[in-house]
Amino acid sequence: MDSILQKLRNLDAYPKINDDFFSRTLSGGIITLASSLLILLLFFSELRLYLHTVTESKLLVDASRGETLHINFDVTFPAIRCSLLSLDTMDISGEQHFDIRHDIVKKRIDAHGNVIEAKKDGIGAPKIDNPLQRHGGRLEHNEKYCGSCFGAEMSDDDCCNSCDEVRDAYRKKGWALTNADMIDQCKREGFIQKIKDEDGEGCNIEGSLEVNKVAGNFHFVSGKSFHQSNIHVQDLLAFQTDSYNISHKINRLAFGDYFPGKLNPLDGVQWRQETPNGMYQYFIKVVPTLYTNIRGRTIRSNQSILRVQSWDTLSCFQEFSSFMIFLQLR
Repeated sequence: MDSILQKLRNLDAYPKINDDFFSRTLSGGIITLASSLLILLLFFSELRLYLHTVTESKLLVDASRGETLHINFDVTFPAIRCSLLSLDTMDISGEQHFDIRHDIVKKRIDAHGNVIEAKKDGIGAPKIDNPLQRHGGRLEHNEKYCGSCFGAEMSDDDCCNSCDEVRDAYRKKGWALTNADMIDQCKREGFIQKIKDEDGEGCNIEGSLEVNKVAGNFHFVSGKSFHQSNIHVQDLLAFQTDSYNISHKINRLAFGDYFPGKLNPLDGVQWRQETPNGMYQYFIKVVPTLYTNIRGRTIRSNQSILRVQSWDTLSCFQEFSSFMIFLQLR
């Protein structure tokens, strides 16, 4: 057994030297300290490089068809009332949506930006109490309500049971609602008083949109939109004292889900209107993006590039202000 242990000792490539033969010097201590620091530096440098994620970009042709684009937005208008602010979308395929309300929250704010009331936009009307029927009489017992559209009916069976339905009927006819104080549904719902109560307030609007994955635009306007002689017009111009102030701040505008490194060029952008009546426009190029992390998880999203922004003054025949975002898909 001792012979085996002796043979193992003979294999020692670093034989120990008696302490009497060691000579410790100042230069040796400095070299030892410097080499130790260098070793630690190299170790952490290599560890950092090992843990660092390198993003590789590849350009591919997007062959997908019929998909939709998800848009998240949060915009503040300090000088437009929530009751007058609406959101519209349209694209090159001809699809148009006016006064979108689904998945949208409007917050009334005061002059200092403090929230007065937050309300989720929705579709519907309050409970009817003795309303005016289409034939001119009041609702009788066990009689089904069918309100008048005040000349905007598309057929004899059409009914307008709320102020919004009257406004929609007017819009489809290409008419502007300038006599809301004469509409029974609007008077019953207190529509005029609601607008007056919000005088001097602003509005924060946030939510999401699902639009076709084609070039188009969405825009925030004061009042409901309709088309007349191929002109984009807003109703509720009767409530306009001078002109609408479309000054705004884009708190957030994102296309698709977040992924590491994603930048939204319009986040935090603020613009103040100085001249009345016009249209402020942002032109954005949206690029579909497929992000795959090192664990193989894939996120389908989009990147956006701000191309240009501009303010266009409108003629006296179009006295309203709007804020438009044009999308170009790539």
